[in-house]
Amino acid sequence: MDIDVVTVLPEFIEAWRQIKLIQRGIERGVFTVRIHSLRHYTHDLHRTVDDYPYGGGAGMVMKPEPFFEAVEDLQKQFHPKGKVILLTPRGTPFTQSIASQLAEEPRLIFLCGRYEGVDERVHRYLTDEEISLGDFILMGGEIPALAVIESIIRLLPGLIEKDSIVEESFTAGYLEYPHFTRPQEYRGMKVPEILVSGNHEKVRLWRMKEALRLTHKKRPDLLMRRTLSPEEKKMMQEIMEEEESHERKTTGQLPTR
Repeated sequence: MDIDVVTVLPEFIEAWRQIKLIQRGIERGVFTVRIHSLRHYTHDLHRTVDDYPYGGGAGMVMKPEPFFEAVEDLQKQFHPKGKVILLTPRGTPFTQSIASQLAEEPRLIFLCGRYEGVDERVHRYLTDEEISLGDFILMGGEIPALAVIESIIRLLPGLIEKDSIVEESFTAGYLEYPHFTRPQEYRGMKVPEILVSGNHEKVRLWRMKEALRLTHKKRPDLLMRRTLSPEEKKMMQEIMEEEESHERKTTGQLPTR
């Protein structure tokens, strides 16, 4: 995969590109990351990339010309035409499903905005897709761009072991099960016995059940979107019964019959 990032802070992206795992992916040819300064595509003495908004208002708006010229230049230099993605609070909320879809693309061009926002013509006529990390505002699009890029490149063959990706949160439609490592006991807190039992089937069932339990507790909306298998339905029933039993013990209520 070829990735291009257009930004007014190329040093920000460059620092990330120096991370060991990222360098390894680049050296292995899994992906490339090219960084382009938006100011390179300006033509005035001060390399201006923003201006006052028409109609008044607070803040500065990023000008359309540098973005259009940057994308046009990149499309001339590198083929095939890459999908142009703008990081913006008004974009589609980013999910693991979108990451998987984008991982199939041969080339992606990320546009990082700043200041009050980007000229509407960039939104309407230049970008193929708009992505948001969530309902909050950052100072620019660099952090969202890197978050999206990392979620994509880790799905590419050759960077991370395949087994590490298969059993992750959101991959199966719910959160990932709890993890434990050595020591087996720390300050009186013990690793669940089943994980050191050597019984792979029991471990599998425990992990599935705990993943469902965590999802039910922290992200019930994920379960509402998913059709559970008969095995998962049975586990969810057990979880609900266990929670009711715990609630009775906690509140001192007698079981109803």
